[in-house]
Amino acid sequence: MGREPGPGAPPPLLIACALGIEQLALRTGDRGGAPGPVTVLRTGMGPDRANRAVSRALGEERWRDAAVIASGFCAGLAPGMHPGDLIVAEETRGPDGTLSCTGTELLVQALARAVPGRAVHTGPLTGSDHVVRGPERAALRATGAIAVDMESAATLRTARAAVGLGGGPDARPVAAVRVVVDAPEHELVRIGTVRGGISAFRVLRAVLPAFFEWHRSLLLPRR
Repeated sequence: MGREPGPGAPPPLLIACALGIEQLALRTGDRGGAPGPVTVLRTGMGPDRANRAVSRALGEERWRDAAVIASGFCAGLAPGMHPGDLIVAEETRGPDGTLSCTGTELLVQALARAVPGRAVHTGPLTGSDHVVRGPERAALRATGAIAVDMESAATLRTARAAVGLGGGPDARPVAAVRVVVDAPEHELVRIGTVRGGISAFRVLRAVLPAFFEWHRSLLLPRR
């Protein structure tokens, strides 16, 4: 899964993504500056697979106290978004309700330093169990959501519910950072898909320093 914690190590960071291409981007980015053990977990597509994979990972003693970031690609919902834009969730929305994310503003600032020149959007990130297109995309936008993906809501809900971290239901830091690969004016079925996908891949490779800065600021005390 990744570099494992050693005796006395700070709490680890678990980065969860669905696809092999996302895992490749996150694993081949700049790993310098990680304040503690870090792993990139490929969950597979969809909320059920994300739920099972994250629950299994956090059930292991070595990762039980991990902070969790859901990452990878997403579909942007707002007009004017472009492939390669960044989404930092203020909250995730799913069938089980809404979950507030940790340190959103800190992540926005860190991403501006890590990926200068890229637009960073903040707001609600909604979940779906299928690829969203056309009228359904507009309907989700009308709810106030700025982006949609299939795993973030399930990942963060499972992370918060996982047994092992003391301090109450909000004790575990969780966040969702996604890179837009599909937007209203740049849907995946269009000619610009390949170029947009390459742009999104390069941005995803560049986000790790921001994740490590977030982790460093929010490290949980060892019990």
